[in-house]
Parts: sequence; C-alpha cells; structure tokens
Amino acid sequence: MRHPYSLAATVFAVAATFGSLSQAQAQTTIKIAYALAPNSHYGVAAKSFDENLQKLAPGRFKVEQFPSSALGGERETIESLQLGNLEMVVTSSGPVINFVPEAGIMDIPFLFRDSAHARAALDGAPGQEILSKFPAKGLVALAWGEQGFRHLTNSKHAVNTPTDMKGLKVRTMENPVHMTAFRTLGASPTPMAWPEVIQGLQQGTIDGQENPMSVIVSAKLSEVQKHLTLSRHVYSPALLVMSKRTFDKLNDSDKKAVQDAATQAAKDMRAWVDDVEAKAVADVKAAGMQVVEKVDTASFQAALAPAFDDYAKRFGKDKIEAIRNFK
Repeated sequence: MRHPYSLAATVFAVAATFGSLSQAQAQTTIKIAYALAPNSHYGVAAKSFDENLQKLAPGRFKVEQFPSSALGGERETIESLQLGNLEMVVTSSGPVINFVPEAGIMDIPFLFRDSAHARAALDGAPGQEILSKFPAKGLVALAWGEQGFRHLTNSKHAVNTPTDMKGLKVRTMENPVHMTAFRTLGASPTPMAWPEVIQGLQQGTIDGQENPMSVIVSAKLSEVQKHLTLSRHVYSPALLVMSKRTFDKLNDSDKKAVQDAATQAAKDMRAWVDDVEAKAVADVKAAGMQVVEKVDTASFQAALAPAFDDYAKRFGKDKIEAIRNFK
C-alpha cells in the first residue's frame, strides 16, 4: 500500500506539471519582422523591445526576430499584421502611407529643421494624432522610431544642385510624397522593395537611391555607389507597429508592458541613429565614396515649389504649417 505522503507528493508533482504547462500555454509569442540586418537601427529597436518587455512582464512573452526581410517586404509584413498572421513590425514610414495616408505628411521634404524638431513633433500632438488613425486599419502604432534624415547616393555623378538630379533613375520607397518630390526635381523615381535594391544598383537598373546614413552604412551601400550627397531632403521616421488582433487579446497589464517596451525601443533606436550620424560620413569616405557635404537647400526648396502646392492640397496647408512651426 502506497504511503499517504507519497500519494500527496505525486498529486503535487502532477499539479505542478499542469501548472507549468498552463503557464507556458499562456505565454504570448510576438514575431517581429523588419527589412534590415540585426545590426541596423531596426535590429536595435527589436532587441530593445524584447529586453524591456522581459523586464516589464517576466515570462509573459516570447519575442522572435525575423530580420532582413525574412517574412517579406515592408508592405507585405504590414498586410500580415492586418490579417493577424504576424504580430509586429519595425518599418519605415514609406509603405505605411498606403494604409494610413495621413502619415504621409511627415515625409514632406524640408519639413523639419533638425532631429530635435522632428522628435518633438512626432512625440507631441501632431504625431500622436496620426498614430490614432491606425486602429481603424487593423493596426496599433506603438511608437515613432527613427531612421534619420535622408540623403542621396548614385553611381553617375556628384549632385550639388537640383539640375544635377535630372535624368537620374532613383529608387524610392513606394511613397507618393517622396515620388512627387523626385519627379518635380526631374529625376525618375522608381519604387522598389528593399530586398531588390542592392541587385538593382549592381545591375544598373537604377542609378541611385536615397536613405538615411543609418541605412547607407548598415547596408554597405558604399560597395555599390560612388557618390553621396548629404542633402537632408527628408526626415525619415520609423514605426513600431503591432497587429490590432494581437494587441486586443492582451490584458491591460500586458498592453501597458508592450507599449512601454516599444516607447523605450524607439528611444534606443534614436540614440543609435545619433551615434551613427556622428561617424558615418568618415566611414563611407574611408570606404571610397565621394561626398558632397553641403548643398544649397534654398535652391532645392525653390525647385520643389510645385510639389509643395500638391502637398498643401493633399494634407492641408494649416496642418503642414502647424508641424513646421511646432516647438
């Protein structure tokens, strides 16, 4: 006959087993996809989100990273969020405009004076109003991250003035705001998913591309492009976006943990961009790129006048000016 203490121990062991199984089953898996390599600013944000989420909600989440467009291009992954097939993405703002058109206002050329101005506007009322538009599209925008100010690279010639843009076939994001600007400058904007860009530059399908230094460095564009112009033509935000289906399933405590982890991830992303910006130009020069460090911004703004008229009609002149003058 089994000893009663032995029976009790068995019961406790079984209960503990079922308890641990129940806890494991309750854990939420968050697959987080992004277009660039793990050593990029996107990877910094994903890693920070994971680490902070584990601190804020121990054992509640398992975060799996899918870098380098492993689950598709940015537009595809955002569509996956809407369908509930993916939990989270770190994305540029470019494809987001196809889902939340209001977000395009932040991509207007020469809208922001500097990074401090851009960050203040994004974290303040203008940026938060745009984030409020996402749930209606099946998305929850958790925080504005950052890529930095965008610059032009190409394989043809140095670009110093708007006239130098004429005829250049420039890869852009699938972003009508950016495309309007380049078309107005006389270039040929060519939307292309990021995974195809390096090959396009190598094969000469496109002459150049435009991106922040954070991307130019992490993607090693100095290996396929000769000329860099520090045009600072557009400030480029990034976004940490979650599937609304995933977010709505979380309890209030877990929602707060996810939100707080994303907010910190955005801050860490910005700090990484600041660090890269401080040393990137020297790095690409050392790699052989020829750099135009200063352009006549006023001449580019004047050349873009027709585009600015288009943006005023599309987004509202008052809203554009509110962001331009935001303090």
